[in-house]
Amino acid sequence: MEAILELRGATKEFRGVPAIKNVDLTLRRGEVHAIVGENGAGKSTLMKALAGVHKLSEGEILVEGKPVVFETPADSLKRGIVMVFQETSLVGSMTVAQNIYLGSEKLFNRLRGLFIGAQQVLLSMNFDVDPMALVSSLGAAQRQMVEVARAAHHAAKVIIFDEPTATLTPEEKHHFFGLLRRLKARGISILFISHALEEALQHSDSITILRDGERVANGPTSTFTRASIIQAMVGRSLSNELYGARKGVDIPIRKPGPKLLGVDNVSLGKIVRNTSLSVYSGQITGMFGLVGAGRTETMKIVAGALKRDIFYGGEIRFEGRKVRYRVPRQASRDGIVYVTEDRKLEGFFETMSIAENIQIGHLAIGANPASIVSMREARKLAAAWSSSLQVRAINSSAKIIELSGGNQQKVVIAKSLVQEPKLVIFDEPTRGVDVGSIVEIHNFINRLADEGIAVIVISSYLPEILALSDRILVARQGQIVEEMSGAGATEEKIMYAAVH
Repeated sequence: MEAILELRGATKEFRGVPAIKNVDLTLRRGEVHAIVGENGAGKSTLMKALAGVHKLSEGEILVEGKPVVFETPADSLKRGIVMVFQETSLVGSMTVAQNIYLGSEKLFNRLRGLFIGAQQVLLSMNFDVDPMALVSSLGAAQRQMVEVARAAHHAAKVIIFDEPTATLTPEEKHHFFGLLRRLKARGISILFISHALEEALQHSDSITILRDGERVANGPTSTFTRASIIQAMVGRSLSNELYGARKGVDIPIRKPGPKLLGVDNVSLGKIVRNTSLSVYSGQITGMFGLVGAGRTETMKIVAGALKRDIFYGGEIRFEGRKVRYRVPRQASRDGIVYVTEDRKLEGFFETMSIAENIQIGHLAIGANPASIVSMREARKLAAAWSSSLQVRAINSSAKIIELSGGNQQKVVIAKSLVQEPKLVIFDEPTRGVDVGSIVEIHNFINRLADEGIAVIVISSYLPEILALSDRILVARQGQIVEEMSGAGATEEKIMYAAVH
């Protein structure tokens, strides 16, 4: 197959620090090419250079054999290169049709003509999306469909996906990879960044691995295994550290400490229905369930982010006393913190620095009644937590939006733990995080439990539940339906309880 896109000696520096260094990449027509690496390895920077978001400091880009220079995303779009960002670039207040035509509007436009044209594009790709619907009303999977439809409208030759499956359900992932196969059949080339190594191995033709901004491996997918990819990504084997299921005496189950949290018959409409559970100090309690099982909603009630039913809403006891939190601040003052699953929407203030974000967590519990913020103290606090959680950044004054996904997640965790909690609720703690950071976050979660803190881990990934949990609670249709020990649990037992 002929090369449609090439990178030669690509280097991009920020403040004199190279994010990518001397990277070569070749993408062939009709090829699905996966880009993998740890957070901070330079994957997004590399893709944004191809999309015209960043201009290379050194090196060159060739499209169909001809050297090009991309000053803006419009330049790459003219060459048929479209990027679907991890945070979609759609305008929520506009319709699907308006978003598809955004950037290629005529001087005079008829809405009816836009809707008809958009509907034809959507139907040609078998997308069940209403062209008249507002984008803000769509789910993650449908938004991706609109992005791809817009790429098709612009006659894209190359589509770049940044973490396309990070927020999708298993069924939506199945449809997404079906879409990739249809795009490939049309001769469209695909570049996609993924932290899910199984996805790269199953659905790509070629794989490129980055480490510390440099290309360390490249070749046909058939030449790689999961172990060899991890070895190349982090420079060492993680087979004994990553998702190592408990083996009785090898990783002993922690004995429960005093009962810290008791949830009795708590209800919230049809989402949470008379659910009950207990959580103990010094243990990690894993919560598993399929989409719609009510895991997140139950824990948000505990943390004060959602309010349970006023009548027959059940009872929550924390440290033996009844509590009903109206806002999360009340819960955090008592020692309950919730680490959100959606860090970009709910986890941090992206225009603020690392130090400022962590300091906000400190202020949330009223640690400083006068609300006088000392940036010297904030930087000192940030330095301590950055060291503890191994946050990789130029300094604590760096904007959090400039960090990789794994480092952003560590800052969100630090912002919560600076409140000195007694109970920490982690909701999907390693979603969109590379394997090296997964190990670091897991080690930190284990350390919290070893120090006597009660930990709840909500996860959709069974190996993560099995690797961390001392006790496992399985949710189904808004209720906790089964409890099992982390020692005797298996993927089959947990999934059976979640489905039947």
